[in-house]
Amino acid sequence: MFYKEIEIRWSDLDANRHLANSSYIDYGSHTRIDFLDGIGFDMKYMMANQIGPVIFYEHMYYFKEVFAGKIKVSLGLKGLSETGKFFEFHHDYYDANGKNFARLELMGGWMNLKTRKLMDLPPGIMAKFDEVPRDEDFRILTNADTKRFAKSPKNLN
Repeated sequence: MFYKEIEIRWSDLDANRHLANSSYIDYGSHTRIDFLDGIGFDMKYMMANQIGPVIFYEHMYYFKEVFAGKIKVSLGLKGLSETGKFFEFHHDYYDANGKNFARLELMGGWMNLKTRKLMDLPPGIMAKFDEVPRDEDFRILTNADTKRFAKSPKNLN
């Protein structure tokens, strides 16, 4: 499991003086970027190869309040498609005493920034993901998984 230690800043708090909703999402993103850097899939590589992450959904679960101080955010690999086009991560948030106070689950994919279409991961990066420890409930993702929460669109008229 990958962990990142983060110090909550004053600007990360809301009017109730606890961690703001948007900060949870930002901390998850910050943790993912550090994780990707660690496996050699850093921003320099993404820019050179015109690859960018796209998030399909993020589900946030709050268990208790947290205030200023240091926290840890974990990253777990919940799912990956056979070609690496789709990914599913989860983040658990822990206070200074190691108590889990929130969880973020998300699914996304990789976009070719030239064509603006989803793409498979390059073989060298896919090999890096094959070495990443997987969650106990890890699963192989398919196109159907990306539509799990889709509903038919309704017109406003």
